[in-house]
Amino acid sequence: MPQSDLTIAPELQRFIEQEVLPGLDITADQLWSGLAGLLQDFTPQNRALLEKRATIQRQIDTWHRDNRDRPHDRDGYKAFLHEIGYLVPEGDDFQIATENTDPEIATVPGPQLVVPSTNARFVLNAANARWGSLYDCLYGTDAVDGTAPQGGFDAGRAARVVARAAVFLDEIFPLDGGSHANAAEYSVTDGALQVDGSPLRDPSAFVGYRGDAAAPDSVLLRNHGLHVELVFDRSHPIGRNAPSGLADVQMESAISAIVDLEDSVACVDAEDKVLAYRNWLGLMKGDLEERFDKGGKTITRRLHPDRGYTAPDGSTLSLKGRALLLVRNVGHLMTNPAIHTPDGQEVYEGLMDAMLSVLIAMHDLNKTSGPRNTTQGSVYVVKPKMHGPEEVAFADAVMARVEDVLGLPRHTVKLGIMDEERRTSVNLKECIRAARHRVCFINTGFLDRTGDEIHTSMEAGPFSRKDFIKRKGWITAYENQNVDIGLECGLSGRAQIGKGMWAVPDRMAAMLEAKIEHPRAGANCAWVPSPTAATLHATHYHKVDVLAVQAELARGGRRAYVDALLDIPLAAYRKWTPDQIRREVENNAQGILGYVVRWIDQGIGCSKVPDINDVALMEDRATCRISAQHIANWLHHGVVSRDEVTSIMRQMAEVVDRQNADDPAYSPMAPGFDGIAFQAACDLVFDGREQPSGYTEPVLHRRRLELKARSQ
Repeated sequence: MPQSDLTIAPELQRFIEQEVLPGLDITADQLWSGLAGLLQDFTPQNRALLEKRATIQRQIDTWHRDNRDRPHDRDGYKAFLHEIGYLVPEGDDFQIATENTDPEIATVPGPQLVVPSTNARFVLNAANARWGSLYDCLYGTDAVDGTAPQGGFDAGRAARVVARAAVFLDEIFPLDGGSHANAAEYSVTDGALQVDGSPLRDPSAFVGYRGDAAAPDSVLLRNHGLHVELVFDRSHPIGRNAPSGLADVQMESAISAIVDLEDSVACVDAEDKVLAYRNWLGLMKGDLEERFDKGGKTITRRLHPDRGYTAPDGSTLSLKGRALLLVRNVGHLMTNPAIHTPDGQEVYEGLMDAMLSVLIAMHDLNKTSGPRNTTQGSVYVVKPKMHGPEEVAFADAVMARVEDVLGLPRHTVKLGIMDEERRTSVNLKECIRAARHRVCFINTGFLDRTGDEIHTSMEAGPFSRKDFIKRKGWITAYENQNVDIGLECGLSGRAQIGKGMWAVPDRMAAMLEAKIEHPRAGANCAWVPSPTAATLHATHYHKVDVLAVQAELARGGRRAYVDALLDIPLAAYRKWTPDQIRREVENNAQGILGYVVRWIDQGIGCSKVPDINDVALMEDRATCRISAQHIANWLHHGVVSRDEVTSIMRQMAEVVDRQNADDPAYSPMAPGFDGIAFQAACDLVFDGREQPSGYTEPVLHRRRLELKARSQ
């Protein structure tokens, strides 16, 4: 397929040829012809994989309809899933062969951010979140005492923050005598840190300093591979009241960050894709900037430089100033009108992402000096929403072709496998095997996993209420098996085993209580919704030696098996009152509408959306998928009627309108209820059972394109 046979949107072609290709050793003809060949060879395979998804779903639907009035036959169900190829035989034990992964992936556990690629300011914040102020994060959230700050500077609150940070320092970096809380002098003598003349209990925790050894400007400590910098400044409002002049505790925080082209963005055409790709390009080149007004001043935000210190032996020590960046491509499902094939068909967006996101990352691979994303010559691509080993093998083959076209060594591209679809969960070992030379990451995406759980077993019966679905045994088995199999396949020390998002960004006290369970579970990364959350979550990785936890878990063997993952979280007793049913549907409907109205009308793919109780939650397509599929399931099984849902959708639209009344860019849905956004939300519910795998993307993309067309 020659390049001239592809129809490429002018804005995309200009961007690639005028902004991306300069500085790379590849011509436009080589790129476009290589992409054309990729599309020609892999489009039929992509289409066939999606057709297999649909065929399997129809077979599962039929099985459940035929067996709905009988007691659940677990053995018969499992045998049926093997028969149709949903479950595949598990092969012999093996170890992944991934090489050249950066320490942030392989050996340094820590928080991981996910950031929408279309927002340059957010992207810069995420990349720069490698370091954060523990003082600021404690003071500015409810983490220090369960309350958020009010009004101007509160000296009492600041004192509580300092005390809380000192407790952390005494726990992680204890002194041989005394406490960090009342230490008066930090100094470096003969390469060793002295605090009021006493050493650290573990002297090896001291790894560097800035300034004069006798009275350093800062002291660098390390624990479990993560760094903490004590910053001294007696002229600072906090430092002047500290005996030692300690003005701040800087935490190494977001070790890695995923720049997202998928769930958290609303990219439906070439214009949107160029915006997303351009920000990724700025990160890979290192020249991304964003100007914005704050407090009447224009601020320019740039990427942070690396950080320099003097090591204990007097040599120079350099640490990264930015998170290691991964890029999440879209899955196998969606097409995009940015490029058309010769027969006029939109290209599969995942194939386009594979070629262009890796092409852009070559700017980082080609660097010979200055800050670099990777020091190991790797590109990290997270691939979501894959269904089983065949689809992972397909992604692996696509990346191999991309490497050939771009002249990259085999397995330069590392692959992150999102364990978020049921057919991947129950075949996880074989999914990892399918990409064993490039897998760098597995992650439990419990939100999408719940949405797929509902859709896969839609015909089995009505599901429990959402809060009760999370209490069922299948989800514990899912989380445990992900870690077990990851360790069994040798990911520890080579790749990340991750856990999902904390979805309540304003409740950091609750996060500090709950999210420590992720490193305790053996996860060497877990998702957080903000740089602030990353800094606070980093304290957990100091308290928990994740690599030691992984070693202990590996000795114990598997804790969960496929049988437990196949337990369907149906309602055991349907003794719900009308009020309970209504409240459940209201909660789902309000979440859908609050998210969809911003997606359709403003092109915002992820944001804090107030729930029905006005608690701000991080919403993306995964949370929307759960809510839409849950209502669709209850509609299908007669728990609630279409008229009742329609009435609730209208009432919740009025609630969402009130919650957004102060947004000048917001267009109310009531009283007409005839806008595209409201129609899209209704489509997700009333047509939810027919959506492929219950995904929201087909509806959202179609409706967003409709609105953009009307606006032209």
